[in-house]
Amino acid sequence: MAERTKYILDEADLPTQWYNVVPDLPEPPPPPLHPGTREPVGPADLAPLFPQALIEQEVTSERYIDIPEEVRDVYRLWRPSPLYRARRLEKALGTPARIYYKYEGVSPVGSHKPNTAVPQAFYNAAEGVTRLTTETGAGQWGSALAFACATFGLSCEVWQVRASYDQKPYRKLMMETFGAQVYPSPSDRTAAGRAILAENPQSTGSLGIAISEAVEQAAADPGARYALGSVLNHVLLHQTVIGEEALRQFEMAGDTPDVLVGCTGGGSNFGGLAFPFLREKLAGRMNPVIRAVEPAACPTLTRGRYAYDFGDTAGLTPLLKMHTLGHGFIPDPIHAGGLRYHGMSPLISHIYELGLIEALAIGQQECFAAGVQFARTEGIIPAPEPTHALAACIQEALRCKETGEEKVILTALCGHAHLDLPAYGAYLAGNMVDNELPDAALEESLAALP
Repeated sequence: MAERTKYILDEADLPTQWYNVVPDLPEPPPPPLHPGTREPVGPADLAPLFPQALIEQEVTSERYIDIPEEVRDVYRLWRPSPLYRARRLEKALGTPARIYYKYEGVSPVGSHKPNTAVPQAFYNAAEGVTRLTTETGAGQWGSALAFACATFGLSCEVWQVRASYDQKPYRKLMMETFGAQVYPSPSDRTAAGRAILAENPQSTGSLGIAISEAVEQAAADPGARYALGSVLNHVLLHQTVIGEEALRQFEMAGDTPDVLVGCTGGGSNFGGLAFPFLREKLAGRMNPVIRAVEPAACPTLTRGRYAYDFGDTAGLTPLLKMHTLGHGFIPDPIHAGGLRYHGMSPLISHIYELGLIEALAIGQQECFAAGVQFARTEGIIPAPEPTHALAACIQEALRCKETGEEKVILTALCGHAHLDLPAYGAYLAGNMVDNELPDAALEESLAALP
């Protein structure tokens, strides 16, 4: 009998709870601080931006949170998502390693982002909110929130980073098809955007600027709230359905990962896969090396400073203790738009400081080479973001080829690139360059930390 290539759970196996890693950590993460008083933020400080249910999830000390049945019902459109064994890639590399990937590109918008967009829209609608504002980089998050808002009858406004708005027109069309209004950021619709444009009319934008615009709009309207696609605790919480399913699928496969690899921008895809496995590691039930991979052009974990900083450019958000390149940092317009954020999730930053995970940065040319090899062997063209994880997987698999180790490697393939093909066009035409971050530019940005 042929060995299995894919491991598929039944709808009945859909997780009923999200997992909160905080109670299992050796020490709790530092709290967010109020930008004015520099005192820890309380629920009332977050109420203009988020519904009460999400504020409670942001600060909870509960290990598990029940997933509402209305959310699970929408999840069933695509979850549980498949786990694949990358046998053809293994063969092409000539490695004794076994490579698995958890594929989130089966969602309605082709990425992992609806795992949190759906509950965020649900909780907002349940509390009478009528309008959500948000930012998006490459457009995966904006597409996911537009889909979720359509599902629960909310209006949706998206500020898309100008570089991606120009690079990825089909993302804008997807968002508009789901009913969202999409604006390039920086825009002239907000004070934050106008200030940036006055300084630099040709600004390519950043996630920090787009967050400022979306937050400004939400705070000014009592019927509106803001939704974030990564970074915060409740977002990473919702994504743990990925890792919980993967644990069940590894039981089906009769295997255990030795190395877990995920790409990191704000941290939601990485945390979603890694946190349930980290729970098992902390409990002594398995011992995988957990590795975060980021772009060399925006290397928050590997070169950023662990410090309190604003989550946005204009300084409208609470101060977060995180690995940061400085809230004014404008990354080069690399093709992995979803990884162009100046800070890393405070929770992942804290876990990195505790020494529980590793991190490395890779240039985009090596990443796209990995993406092309994966497409030509496994048949899926990966989004630019997970090519970073695939490049690190291939590095690990080739080390196993040298040593003869039969390691088991797991990665999160968090989306496909059907709407990101111009990025592959740039790579295939030889027009892609690696954007290194000069030390002087980094020091200048870090000098402005609050």
